[in-house]
Amino acid sequence: MKLVVAYIRPECLGSVKQELYAKGLYSMSVTNILGSGRQKGYVEMYRGVATEVTLLKKVRIELCLHDEDVQKAMSAIAESASTGHEGDGIIYVVDIVASQRIRTGDSL
Repeated sequence: MKLVVAYIRPECLGSVKQELYAKGLYSMSVTNILGSGRQKGYVEMYRGVATEVTLLKKVRIELCLHDEDVQKAMSAIAESASTGHEGDGIIYVVDIVASQRIRTGDSL
């Protein structure tokens, strides 16, 4: 099993969810986060004072999948979250060593 972790723009969440659902991938966790990367942030004016915003709003999506579904998830996320601009996000895939369902105790 693999853990797919994607960091995307918040406005892309709806289209990413639709694309994942269309591919039959329903189990996910979504978290609103702040982070910085290559995008580096921006400067905004607040009450006449220039403020540098370096931590930008992003969404973190986590999916725990069987190995054969990883490529489907990665392509669904990449296609639906891409705007062609810097800051679109990134996808990581991590090996899962063990997992257990809490209610039944079954190993997955």
